[in-house]
Amino acid sequence: MFRIRTPSRIHLTLIDLWGGLGRVDGGVGISLQNPHFVLEARKIRRGIRVQGPFRDEIMVAAKKVLAKKMVKKGVDFRVLECYEKHVGLGSGTQAALSAGMAVNKLYKVNLSVREIARTVGRGGTSGIGVAAFESGGFILDGGHMFGPDEEKSQFLPSRASKAGPPPILLRHDFPTRWAIVMALPSIMRGASGIGEIDIFSKLCPIDKEDVQKLCHIILMQLLPAMMENDIERFGEAINEIQQTGFNKIYGIEQQHPIIGKLIRVIGNSGAAGSGMSSFGPVTFGFVDEKSVDPKTVRKAAQSLLNKTTGGKTWITRARNQGAEIERVR
Repeated sequence: MFRIRTPSRIHLTLIDLWGGLGRVDGGVGISLQNPHFVLEARKIRRGIRVQGPFRDEIMVAAKKVLAKKMVKKGVDFRVLECYEKHVGLGSGTQAALSAGMAVNKLYKVNLSVREIARTVGRGGTSGIGVAAFESGGFILDGGHMFGPDEEKSQFLPSRASKAGPPPILLRHDFPTRWAIVMALPSIMRGASGIGEIDIFSKLCPIDKEDVQKLCHIILMQLLPAMMENDIERFGEAINEIQQTGFNKIYGIEQQHPIIGKLIRVIGNSGAAGSGMSSFGPVTFGFVDEKSVDPKTVRKAAQSLLNKTTGGKTWITRARNQGAEIERVR
């Protein structure tokens, strides 16, 4: 039997949904300690059984890995811990990768994380979830080749894309002294499935100038600030990213009003930078405990939720390692 514990992640932005240089996508994100996904798996003679949520994701992933290596035996899965789907934390990718890795370990099929991701159909737009599983930390990926005869010829979300995981341009430990305050309102979940495909189809390509501005912010402000432990400039970059590129055309102003209010409350109560992860609705803020108590920021966000939509808040930190894979008896 194997037990696999994976991180969640914040997805800060997609970088290039213009494609004029022959590449698209690219992503920036951070692995989180909490929430996490924990899956146990053991061999059985035949079939696939799943106890707990994420049944479809686990079944599909396991079937694909078993079929790839022509394994005729089965797997019994049990979900021990999980978190919500379609809220901006990447749970579907972690469930699929966990199931694929469990098959990989149980039957010694010798696939890498990236090979598993390609097999189970993850990482076709953003590589952040795959890299979070593989190594954790702060992640910058380089997107996919784009054009009529290239790996991608359309603007598509990860689950609708047949492209493999993109190259990781940078993986760096994220400052763990920075607390990350999270807030999840009780509203309609973020886009998924056909809804996601429609968003990419209607809104892309985006303006070249916005892509160039976003690249400038990432390269010359966000990355140096993180590496120099400068939370103020890092936060400024986060705030600017929320208003640039794809985030500008499918960001705060297009969401439920509580999203913008949460981001403002988190920022006004002491976070250096705040925003929405992926398609939301989860929001976040970065806090340096040397100057601000993250509990104060969390309390302000929870108070807003209590007065409006309801929901939950929590404090977490970056996770600078990937999934934990343990053999258990």
